[in-house]
Order: sequence, then structure tokens, then C-alpha cells
Amino acid sequence: MLGGMITVEDWAEIRRLYHAEKMPKKHIAEKLGISRNTVAKAVASMEPPKYRSPGTCSGEIHALLRQRQRALTDERSGEA
Repeated sequence: MLGGMITVEDWAEIRRLYHAEKMPKKHIAEKLGISRNTVAKAVASMEPPKYRSPGTCSGEIHALLRQRQRALTDERSGEA
């Protein structure tokens, strides 16, 4: 895992090591090269991590983009 969120596979492996193998959180973090806080959150979480597509934007951002697009269209048509 390189930065960012853990994968569903990482989450499952963390939980397996902790619950089935009885491995301490510190050792899991060292083995997987992640922070102990990440391990603790994965162990505490009953559901795997959820992802948003990198291309998704919030509604507010979409509204700003539409507003800017209208302004550019108006400028090009001479209505500005």
C-alpha cells in the first residue's frame, strides 16, 4: 500500500492478522508498512473502506464549474 486509503484487501488482511493470527497491531503495521493508527482504524471498522472515484466532484464543485462554463460561453458570444 502506498499512501492514501487502504484497499479492501489490506483491510481484510489486517483484520485476519489481528483476529485470527492474534498478531499485535504494532507488528501488523510493521509487516505491512503502514501506520499503527491505520491498523487500529481497520481493526475497529466493521465494514471495508469505501471509495469515491477520483473523477467525482461534490455538487458544489459541479455548480461552480457550470457557472464558470456559462460565463466563458457568454464572453465568447459577446454577452459579457
